[in-house]
Amino acid sequence: MGRDLLTELLDRNDEHVASLDADAFADQRDGQRPPVVSVCCSDSRVSQEGMWAVDRPGFLFTVGNIGNRVSDSVDGERVLSGSVAYPLAYTGTDALAVVGHTGCGAVGAALSAVRTGEFPPEPGVRADVEELVPIVEAGLDALDSDGEADDERGDGEDAASVRNRLVEYNVHEQVAIAREADEAAAAHVYGFVYDFHGAYEGPDGAAYLVNADGERDPEALRERVGPEHADRVATLL
Repeated sequence: MGRDLLTELLDRNDEHVASLDADAFADQRDGQRPPVVSVCCSDSRVSQEGMWAVDRPGFLFTVGNIGNRVSDSVDGERVLSGSVAYPLAYTGTDALAVVGHTGCGAVGAALSAVRTGEFPPEPGVRADVEELVPIVEAGLDALDSDGEADDERGDGEDAASVRNRLVEYNVHEQVAIAREADEAAAAHVYGFVYDFHGAYEGPDGAAYLVNADGERDPEALRERVGPEHADRVATLL
């Protein structure tokens, strides 16, 4: 099995090499100036290059972690993570896209931890989930205040709905964290949710804009993107 998988990886790389134009790296060999850094959950179902139809090197600086988090704790201080800060500070990148996704396992694990006090046993996974717990707690409070978390302990559609709302809430929180960082002061910061569960009532694979530079009002966001993309603005909150 291991050898078969290794062979598949090399076969896939052969396909990648064959797909590249001869001059694909002509303007990229000595440096990079990607216009966008994308922070997405490192879920195998969510391809960053795929969702943005990236077909050439140098367009997208990609960052992945569970829960699409933008910050780290350094010496007890909350800072923009190096993988996000680097392109903003050193490669002329002027836009940050924070992308959550429906059915996020990291948000689900944080929600379970809030409800039961139990965390994943792996130290690294636990540390990442712990980062999301305060956000999930605040999100549940916000949903409760709106009368929208009717069945926090339920299952089926109700539980899925709560988790997907928390996914969107987490995106808003990550956007806010990024916008407070000096490295992102001159950048546009956008928040999206990638949907493959029909939560936003559109096609699988659609990325819905939920936040742009702190603006969350759907009508204002629709004006910003124009009528051709108005259907890609939505909210569950």
